[in-house]
Amino acid sequence: MEERIRINKYLAEAGICSRREADRLIEQGQVTVNGTVASCGIKVCDKDDVRVRGKKIGGRQKKVYLKFYKPAGIVCTAEKQEENNLMDYIDYPVRVTYCGRLDRDSEGLLLLSNDGELMQKLMKGANGHEREYLVRVDKPVTDAFISDMEKGVFLPELNVTTKKCRIRKISDVTFTITLQQGLNRQIRRMCRQFDYHVRFLKRVRVENIQLGDMEPGSYMELEDKELAELKRRVYGKIRKDP
Repeated sequence: MEERIRINKYLAEAGICSRREADRLIEQGQVTVNGTVASCGIKVCDKDDVRVRGKKIGGRQKKVYLKFYKPAGIVCTAEKQEENNLMDYIDYPVRVTYCGRLDRDSEGLLLLSNDGELMQKLMKGANGHEREYLVRVDKPVTDAFISDMEKGVFLPELNVTTKKCRIRKISDVTFTITLQQGLNRQIRRMCRQFDYHVRFLKRVRVENIQLGDMEPGSYMELEDKELAELKRRVYGKIRKDP
């Protein structure tokens, strides 16, 4: 017997919209199942005739998992008003979302997928998933700077103290930093508290997924072993999609 899932999840997995957006469409009466206006709790499968505003939905899409090297200058948004928006730049044929934005001036690894559940768990700060960055600053990195950064830094503009982190010095002015949270422009703000200014910032790792020798602007599908290990870290075990 074919598995049935909630209608909002079905629409999200079909690439139509997010679950929240699906709930709004259902509440507005714009979704039908087999000719009947859908209710929020209804469960469906691919054999059902599911329509949004009268247009038949083709069914759930195959799960897609990508790693992408975001170049500096590209903005992490799907808003069409932004000329350099991420989704237009990638122009991927399947609707995907990104995990953990990078600011316009930063570059490096972004994970992209239509697996909303996995993306949400990776983005949730309380889950403590690791993100590693390569950073170059404007003056020599001292032992005191590293020690103070690793202890956690109070950011007055956000009224929050960052979690403890790990830093490894690479050269006089470069270091790697591993975070388990993703505050807005966190590394830049942390450095400024000690009168350092970031000149270059690149994310090189998210959990076990490495940027490696990818070129800016390129993307590739995660290898099976990469994906299995990522899911093990996120869910505590390898999760099989229905």
